[in-house]
Amino acid sequence: MKLNLKTFLIGITVIAVVSDSMLIPFYPQFFAAVFNVTDPQYVGNYIAATCLVVMLAFPCWARVAKTIPPLHLLIYTQLAAGILSVMCFWTTSLWAFWTVSLAMLAFKGSYLLVYPFVMSLEDSSRHGGTIGLLSVIVHFGAILGALLGGIVLQLLEPRQAFLIMAVGDFLQTLVCILLVRQERSENPQPAGAGDPQLSGGETVSHGNRRFIVKLSLVMLVFYFCAYLIRPFFSVYWESISAFKGEIAAGMVFAIPALMALLALWSNHKRKTGEETFDGILSALLIGSCGLLLQGTQQELIVLAGRCLFGWALFQSTVRLDLLVFRLSTPESYATDFSKIHFFQSLGVLLASHAAGSLVSSYGLPLPFFTAAFGFVVTLVLYLFLFKPERESARAALQVS
Repeated sequence: MKLNLKTFLIGITVIAVVSDSMLIPFYPQFFAAVFNVTDPQYVGNYIAATCLVVMLAFPCWARVAKTIPPLHLLIYTQLAAGILSVMCFWTTSLWAFWTVSLAMLAFKGSYLLVYPFVMSLEDSSRHGGTIGLLSVIVHFGAILGALLGGIVLQLLEPRQAFLIMAVGDFLQTLVCILLVRQERSENPQPAGAGDPQLSGGETVSHGNRRFIVKLSLVMLVFYFCAYLIRPFFSVYWESISAFKGEIAAGMVFAIPALMALLALWSNHKRKTGEETFDGILSALLIGSCGLLLQGTQQELIVLAGRCLFGWALFQSTVRLDLLVFRLSTPESYATDFSKIHFFQSLGVLLASHAAGSLVSSYGLPLPFFTAAFGFVVTLVLYLFLFKPERESARAALQVS
């Protein structure tokens, strides 16, 4: 039976996101239950460390992937991640948990190679739709991961989450083995590779290094704001809601994923123009309003803000990611994406550290107001740095 390469690569992404998202909303509860650690700053430092590990590991995997095909590489890295996940289940001391879990995440981070690999299989005219699809998959993976994590923490022993993660890693390994066997028999060539129309792409990519730097700066601030509210959202919801428990908190945490699906359907229905640079401006404004509403500590208003934030997060992320692949060529997707991802991860790392400090010093609502202000800063930064590109895009639309 012939396996569809793109479908199974997307399947790998789903498995990876679900397993990686299980504990993200619940690290405060996990550390309290397993290690009796309740200091928000400590939890924030751990989450920041996880971001740092992935941020540093992924560019290394992107370089290795230049000599070892991604699917071949993923067999070994995901197998190692699965073994380390099992070891996390057995660790009983904090220092051992830090060491083993961070090593596990270093190997897990290699699955990010799937993203640029999938893009290399697509024609550039379909990049926007593919990015939107992958974004929705990531969001829904976060839904399943949050719900699964809530079930584990509420009904099972918290450490068992790592056994479920290990199963996901081993499934990814198995899928990669099957795809490599098929690849050996067919020896497929990624779409666009060797295409004579792309022969000048390398010049375009090098000519836009300044564009990549500007985009990296915008990504840094954007991801800092988007992730500032994540580490303590479940604790915040439980503090204001009559619906207690990790499962309910996980469902509310996952609302942006549902909004991402609605946004994907809306974009497809309206056939939103991918060239519109100004689309991110309205998305950032809506996102800022959604963040302000989430900080009100009123259940219904928080839910409304969560919906607005989810819609805006999807629209902003898709448009920013699309620019990454517009500046690159298929053979450079992995390395260029890893550069952008470095700044995305740096934003997440700084947000994780800042979240712990803000909550411990000023309380649970402040990250929402800080992030709302940060979205406005992102908007101003985007307007300033991308003014020439936006004007060029408008002129091209008028000509067409």
